[in-house]
Amino acid sequence: MKKSLLTNAFLVILGLTLARWRLSGYQEGIVVLLCINSIAAMGVSLLTGFTGIFTLGHAAYMGLGAYTAAILTVRHGFQWFPAIVAGGLIAVVVAWLIGMPTLRLTGDYYAIASIGLGEAIRLILENWQSFTRGARGFPGIPHYTSRTVAVLFFTVLAILMFNLINGRLGRELRASRDDRVAASLMGFNTPSSRMKALVISAFYCGVAGALLGGYMSFIQPSMFDMMKSTEMTAVVVFGGLGSMSGTLLGAGVITWMMEYFRDISQYRMLIYGLLLVTVMVLRPEGLLGNREIWSFIPGMSGARGGKGKE
Repeated sequence: MKKSLLTNAFLVILGLTLARWRLSGYQEGIVVLLCINSIAAMGVSLLTGFTGIFTLGHAAYMGLGAYTAAILTVRHGFQWFPAIVAGGLIAVVVAWLIGMPTLRLTGDYYAIASIGLGEAIRLILENWQSFTRGARGFPGIPHYTSRTVAVLFFTVLAILMFNLINGRLGRELRASRDDRVAASLMGFNTPSSRMKALVISAFYCGVAGALLGGYMSFIQPSMFDMMKSTEMTAVVVFGGLGSMSGTLLGAGVITWMMEYFRDISQYRMLIYGLLLVTVMVLRPEGLLGNREIWSFIPGMSGARGGKGKE
């Protein structure tokens, strides 16, 4: 209980700082991108880091969220808030339909299936000319993703995520990740918990995609390809599998690095790759491993990922 209160208080303070700190227009843009990337990374972290289901197709859910919000706001006059929520819900529905047959797969087989499914969704968005405008992209999206909106969504969703992983579902997911058979014998409904993790992660990515569309005011299917999925999974591995705060730290470091080296864009991916390789060599378990960042604070050492007292 004490740990949850401290975590919630920290996230609220972080959100207020990001929302109220005086920044230039360019710096505000970085904060918005950081919040969007962090929301998507939290979704992937829940599925990959806490459930053990390796995915390389979650950018497709971002695409679904982005196009849903864009179509609702531009063509049907929806306000931005219900459009963003609808983007997340459409991603949930598609994830549930996909998860019914695919979550029976384990290990690398699901990762391979996720690549195909992600590319299939991208190709539908790219070829459904009459509905999505295809490869030309979707312009004219209202610029509703301000710094305040992005920080608000990030703060609320981060609080919900940390309470989720510290609750019963979080324990079920970690047990299923470590040993599905043992978790089932302990009474956990592992198929149900894995499906919950998938749809929640899809909702987070759908919301992130909707926010991205509202920030860029233009989207196209190539923004949600396999490279984007790989980047999201790399952030989770970079921060540490089984560490949600590590995921947020990794998202912050990588977002800042990508923006800092924007002027030398031809070398940016090279530097990005070198950073990932360096971390994997020096810290194979990621920046924080399976520990949350507050476990390094004296008196909070019991807050280890999956091993702390509730």
